Formats: sequence, C-alpha cells, structure tokens
Amino acid sequence: MLAEPRDRATRTRDALAQLTAPAADAWVATASADGVPHLVPLSLAWVGERAVVATAAASPTARNVLASGTARLGVGPTRDVVMLDVVLERSVPADESGELGESYAAQADWDPRGLADYVYLVLRPERVQAWREVNEMAGRTLMRGGTWSERNS
Repeated sequence: MLAEPRDRATRTRDALAQLTAPAADAWVATASADGVPHLVPLSLAWVGERAVVATAAASPTARNVLASGTARLGVGPTRDVVMLDVVLERSVPADESGELGESYAAQADWDPRGLADYVYLVLRPERVQAWREVNEMAGRTLMRGGTWSERNS
C-alpha cells in the first residue's frame, strides 16, 4: 500500500534535505552539440540555492554543459527522487574557487582543489521536481522558472 502523498511544504523540505545532505551524489545528464547523451554520477553540493558539481574541465560533462548551458540532475533513489533542470551560471577553476571550494568540500566530502584542470560548475535550478510514488506525480513540480512554487502541478 502506498503512503499518503506528502504536502508541498513537506516535499520541499525533504527535497532540500536530499540536496544538502553530506556526501550527496547526483546523476548528471548532458548532451553534446550532436545530441549524443552523456550520464555520469558526480558529487553534489548545494551552495546558496545552486547545485555545484566538480569535474575535469576536459570531461564530456564539462564540455557539454559549457557548450549548451544546460543539464539535468537526478538525486536520490527512484522511489524518492529529486529532479533538477539546471542552467550554467558560471564555471570556476577549482584552484581559484575560494569560499565556493570550501563549501563544496565541506558537503561533498572530497576536495578537487589541487587536481589538474578541475572546475566547479555552478548550476542554477530552473525546475525542481520531487516524488516518491505514482500518487505523488501530481504536485511534483516544486520550482518553475527558478522560483519555488506554491501551487500543485
């Protein structure tokens, strides 16, 4: 039997708990200019309402995000997922990251500073969805257009 669907406030609180959890990971989906999909798991930090991932500047993920300016992230298991459609706000060399690097290392539980050619991709969420089961499909959109939503959709 399915648990009762969560209300919006609970769902938003639970989604933010997943995004801010220590050692959180995300599946990061991107596509090349030719439309070739790429999916990779990366450590995630939630810094100032932004999703931050670190990767080698020459990686397919970095190349795709820098070229398209977009990605899709999945956080959590399939029966308690948070999906984020994000746009690139900025790319920061890991060795020049200052406070961003400190915040990332504190949450992600690893520190790419000092690794050759690593960058932080600072990703601004445009849409955030969260659901556990089919009974939470209605109302799954918690953020639209970069603004946390108050209505079910």
